[in-house]
Amino acid sequence: MKSTISQLSGQVGDSVVLEGWLVKKRSGGKIGFLNLRDGSGEVQGVASRAELDDASWEAIEALTQESTLRVTGTVQEDARAPSGVEIHLTAVEILDLSEEFPISPKEHGVSFLLEQRHLWLRSRRQRAALRVRNEVCQAIRDFFYERDFVLIDSPILTPAACEGTSTLFETDYFGSPAYLSQSGQLYLEPAAAAFGKVYCFGPTFRAEKSKTRRHLMEFWMVEPEVAFMDFAGVCELAEEFVAALVTRVLERCASELDALERDRTTLEAATAPFPRMTYSQAIETLQSEGMSVEWGDDFGAEEETALARQHGKPVLVTHFPAAIKAFYMEPDPDNAEQVLGVDVLAPDGYGEIIGGSQRIHDYDLLLSRIREHDLPIEAFQWYLDVRKYGTFPHSGFGMGIERFVAWVTGLRHLRETIPYPRMLNKIYP
Repeated sequence: MKSTISQLSGQVGDSVVLEGWLVKKRSGGKIGFLNLRDGSGEVQGVASRAELDDASWEAIEALTQESTLRVTGTVQEDARAPSGVEIHLTAVEILDLSEEFPISPKEHGVSFLLEQRHLWLRSRRQRAALRVRNEVCQAIRDFFYERDFVLIDSPILTPAACEGTSTLFETDYFGSPAYLSQSGQLYLEPAAAAFGKVYCFGPTFRAEKSKTRRHLMEFWMVEPEVAFMDFAGVCELAEEFVAALVTRVLERCASELDALERDRTTLEAATAPFPRMTYSQAIETLQSEGMSVEWGDDFGAEEETALARQHGKPVLVTHFPAAIKAFYMEPDPDNAEQVLGVDVLAPDGYGEIIGGSQRIHDYDLLLSRIREHDLPIEAFQWYLDVRKYGTFPHSGFGMGIERFVAWVTGLRHLRETIPYPRMLNKIYP
């Protein structure tokens, strides 16, 4: 019976056929051990010379790392094995004998591994990280589907910037300039007038000349937008969202977190409510720790890490200076120098994982902000139209998938949280 490794725990005593790749082998004398991977998991196969025909034993001796093979054997319990089972082999067939695999069990430099990213994906830690990413992505879709949000696919090619022009990738669109999207938010806001609660989930692009571990040129972002939601509501939604995703990972990705040796302390603490502070309170806190930061400064990695470290769980920072935030954020009614914006900072040194706000819904105010930011009004006329034809209060946020996955997995660099990372001076393979 053809099977997969993930099914074996329910097939003890059965004879099964598996197809996959050789992770490693140990053989000598009259017994051999094969570690087999098939995409659903890993299992050890035990081969006895006395129980195999000559062709199968010769195949075992010839096998090289990452060779493709088909094995037949009986599933037996083994409490020492991670999956609780092993296979006693009765036949081994080579489907393809791999050439010498460039990634061996020895240590390799990151530059080398990135050049071999298409093969590095096969390693245990990389598979674990991307399985967590897969679970996070599915949890995101489930979270919004269960709350009656409608998925809106925002365009990737856009005629204008969302948050300024300095980090745009420009391309030619039949003789006119077009840009790879920085965010789907602007296109979501009109959709919120059609469906009430919407979200987009797709790739976004930032031409930031940054080499930090927190940045990629291409990353995936999820962005909800809700009609008639005020600032308090979007803060609560962000809090609920993060807590739900973390809970999902803890419940369904235990083996992957083990493979990544992730300390779960701050993940288990990530339950609502999260601590909150205003930007002004955050400045006072940082100054009390001797950091040279003044009101009006934007936070960098060092400041974000210091703020989140105090609580050991995500923290919400609110009411930022208008001068350092995007043009579409609603001013604080109690202080026009501030906006109703929120950043969710993750602990463990991962910084901002969510940025959101209540949006400006007054036509004249939005028009003045577009002018203040020296943005082309004609490119945003459609966006202004939302405020002309039945304007409404609304709020939303964005979360970069790679930064969130880096935090929950404990990986130090975003390059391992996406299958094929795009970084400064790195676009191969």
